[in-house]
Amino acid sequence: MVDAADVLLPVGAEVFDFWLFLVKMRTLLVIVLLALAGSWVYWQMALDDGDENQSSQGNAADNKAGNGWRYYSVVAPVDTGINVYHDHFQTDEVYPNWLLESLGVTKTCYIALEGSWEERYQADKEGCWDSITTSDIVYFYGTKIIGTSPDGGTDIHILDDPSDGHGTAVTGAVLDANPDAVIFFVEGFSTEAVLAASNQPLVDIISTSFGAIGSLPVPGIETGTYEAVVGNKKIHTGAADNTPSPAVQDATAGPPWSIGIAGYAEEGDDQKETMSGSYPDIAADWTQLLPNHDDTDGYHETSGTSFATPRTAGILSFVLQELRDEFDDGGSGASTERGGYLVNGATSEGETFTLRNSEVRNALNLSAWYPSFTTWDPFSGTTPVSPVAPCTQVGWGVVNMSNIEPMIMHLNGSQPMDDRPGDVVLCMTINQEAREAYWGVYPSASSEGFASDRVALFKEDES
Repeated sequence: MVDAADVLLPVGAEVFDFWLFLVKMRTLLVIVLLALAGSWVYWQMALDDGDENQSSQGNAADNKAGNGWRYYSVVAPVDTGINVYHDHFQTDEVYPNWLLESLGVTKTCYIALEGSWEERYQADKEGCWDSITTSDIVYFYGTKIIGTSPDGGTDIHILDDPSDGHGTAVTGAVLDANPDAVIFFVEGFSTEAVLAASNQPLVDIISTSFGAIGSLPVPGIETGTYEAVVGNKKIHTGAADNTPSPAVQDATAGPPWSIGIAGYAEEGDDQKETMSGSYPDIAADWTQLLPNHDDTDGYHETSGTSFATPRTAGILSFVLQELRDEFDDGGSGASTERGGYLVNGATSEGETFTLRNSEVRNALNLSAWYPSFTTWDPFSGTTPVSPVAPCTQVGWGVVNMSNIEPMIMHLNGSQPMDDRPGDVVLCMTINQEAREAYWGVYPSASSEGFASDRVALFKEDES
């Protein structure tokens, strides 16, 4: 599903600006073709051994913060709905009143915790589901979920559609990476749904896993994600398409303020998933075991950028939570009251410690890595990560649970990561410039060549 209106095209461009855009896009195409050629040349060199990338997951945050509760992070998946009855989302923890009030909770549902999915739903139908409106923000007591459904047009607000299940799996992927994340779930596929998360001061990261099929160059939710990242200083993870289409023009993964995510075959031959976007920011775990939407304890294996994206959101959430613990920051979000910082704490010596979204994103880029093409199995259905311009396949590289520790150590200053090699930086600089030019955002790309009624929403204030 996609929220699309008019195609964003360069209209009335000055000759020079339009020529510059064509040169950038041609350069991008040449790099992609080189990468594909490299993949073909090296496929016969596949070996049985592979890189061993150890995954790790930290312990639950149980230290008391200055807020009297614990250190935490808030992730907002925007998707079809969520199965609040599944064991995956249940917890003995009770969210404090100040947290609920800060997130604008208007209603608490004390959902049934015994019986089948259908029995629980029927038990709660009158007291909970039938009374939820589009303006409600609901805390589901006994779960990790706070949810809202601002778009309407659904038979049951917030609860995952019995014929779907996408949002349940997406949210499961977040919690697999950070089990202690507070979930602010938004049901919907629109700019308004994204803004519902963006307007919540405590939300750190917004994750979206929908868009135009084939990454067609049409507007989607980019005005909402722009407001969330540039306006409200949050992080946005956006899924690239489940085709090899370039991600530059994708309204979910392409805007330069978004982190576009493709797929990586993490439990196969450690290579690029062929049916996922090209030239993204990063690639992440493609196949995962995630909760069902229509029972209380079942799981299913599923694949796609839809799940690589929220898993990355969960990883970033975990990093923020650990740094807040380390530097005694009992809040979340990057509100004006927090100075626009995602982490706003202090060292043990009393010195201020702060982090912006751009610093977290840079650490993500530095921590990414390229798998060796030698592990490729030509019968696996994946594409070998080429030694020639691998950035066109997986961007800065692969990100999984093994990236957490290097990111934390870089951001806290205990062990800074080295800069990426010059060819990688050049390749991703071209990527960023192409995105800036296409979306007409930053001063480095003139907006005059991309006239539309949306330019003002993308243009930063240069005054």
